[in-house]
Amino acid sequence: MLWTSSLAIYFLFWFACLFFVLPFHGRRADDVAEPGHDRGAPSQFRPWRIIGQVSLLAAVVFGLFYANYIYGWITRENIDLMHNYQPK
Repeated sequence: MLWTSSLAIYFLFWFACLFFVLPFHGRRADDVAEPGHDRGAPSQFRPWRIIGQVSLLAAVVFGLFYANYIYGWITRENIDLMHNYQPK
């Protein structure tokens, strides 16, 4: 696999992981609503913390993907449910 392909796939995983991580950074029950702010917005927004968590999760997911690419744990034949289908 080319390094440019690996980088592109990593960023695809990064953005997918972003949508997984973001809901965990919303408002908590103990947050005090500030006047003029949305009630669902967190009181302390920490973008670098979110970026770090997303990057770490994306690296783990990409590592699993790349290991599967190298070692072939799950192949197309494992997923293909119609390979034994014979129409009557």
